[in-house]
Amino acid sequence: MQLARYAGDLSSIDYLSMLVVDIHGKLRSVSLPRGYITDKVLKHGIGFDASNFGYADVHKSDMVAIPDLSTGFVQDRDGFKVLHAFCDVETTDGRPFDQYPRTVVRKAVERLKASGIGDEAKMLVELEFYVFDDVRYSTTTGHSYYFVESVEGIGEEREDAPRFGLSKGYHRLAPDDRYALLRDRAVKAMEDAGIPVKYHHHEVGAAQLEIELNFIPLSKAADSVALAQWIIKSCADEMGLRVTFMPKPMYKIAGNGMHVHQFVEKDGKSIFPGEGLYGLSEAGLSYTAGLLEHALSGSLLAFSNPSTNSYRRLVPGYEAPVSATFAQGSRAAAVRIPGYLKKGEARIEFRTGDATANTHYFLAAMLLAGLDGIERGLDPVKLGFANTKETPRNTFPTGLYHVMNGLRKDRKWLLHAFPEALLDEWIRIKEKEAEYVYNAPVPQEYELYF
Repeated sequence: MQLARYAGDLSSIDYLSMLVVDIHGKLRSVSLPRGYITDKVLKHGIGFDASNFGYADVHKSDMVAIPDLSTGFVQDRDGFKVLHAFCDVETTDGRPFDQYPRTVVRKAVERLKASGIGDEAKMLVELEFYVFDDVRYSTTTGHSYYFVESVEGIGEEREDAPRFGLSKGYHRLAPDDRYALLRDRAVKAMEDAGIPVKYHHHEVGAAQLEIELNFIPLSKAADSVALAQWIIKSCADEMGLRVTFMPKPMYKIAGNGMHVHQFVEKDGKSIFPGEGLYGLSEAGLSYTAGLLEHALSGSLLAFSNPSTNSYRRLVPGYEAPVSATFAQGSRAAAVRIPGYLKKGEARIEFRTGDATANTHYFLAAMLLAGLDGIERGLDPVKLGFANTKETPRNTFPTGLYHVMNGLRKDRKWLLHAFPEALLDEWIRIKEKEAEYVYNAPVPQEYELYF
């Protein structure tokens, strides 16, 4: 996959691919030939039907997509030069569309600045995913199944092949690591497109990989994750492989999280380091408490873990958090404070989320939850969120219905950036997904009850 940063010259461009983010956080595109890429289009955009993108108020579905060329990158594809660029979306009367993911992110950052607490939020996102050589699945009234296969030892045909075990893959080298070339190609393409990458490696599960981005401002981080997921899947497709970011694609094997390291800056310095617990400032502790309080209610999980599959990952025994806790160095805590940081470098890692999220909504919701915690002066220790060796209290909701009920009751803190219509539509969409999944029997129920 050959990508390069856009240098500002349209003369060699064959097509402009205008990238629009749908309500689920996936990229959609419409391509304009060179002859139609005029100054008028670049300034005023083109109209499109937003009703097919999942947003509410479909009776007012005409929207305008305006390319943001500052996000542009060029792809050499089959002999054509394609300029890809994220778009902002406006209503037909010229106002930013308030449900659009980039608009929500922008409002969340404006909320941060207006609060006086900080100027910018920095995010580092970890991308975990599985790679399969073959994938098949089907569901009908009469049958339901999935089948996945990997050269690293997953699948019926691989039982006699050399393998290292289903949960012993962490930082494996070739020849055990069969997918290093995929990661190398994906990271090269991501960097060429302007996405900063910290490192990549094999993860715990057989066929499980990770690419970790670097710290970047929230708005760029949200765009970068959506773009990185597309790049990873595209590179895999070129190699005849299939990628999934599903939180729990297989039974009794490590799940895929989307951990987010984060801190808030004011005047170019993080406000999180201090003399409090785990080296956090009062603001850092209150931000943490805001995350955990709204995760426990379900309202933050509604955006960080918005799928039925999310709650197959959030179970004991797999380093996935199951309760609202924070601790230093613990990968079982919902919020981890890295233990290897030097004094004055404190940041936090929210380990609960996964990639079924719309990343724009997820990152914006985290920032708003943290700001709410700071403004209310919440203390995570007094609220019972400090991790102990005892049986964890404050257990998270265990399913999508519970989480959406939490969003119904605990939403005021979101309204600084999320319109009511979006929250209502999000609940409607997610409860429809829950109904589809929870109303169907699974093979394990046949094992137990047939």
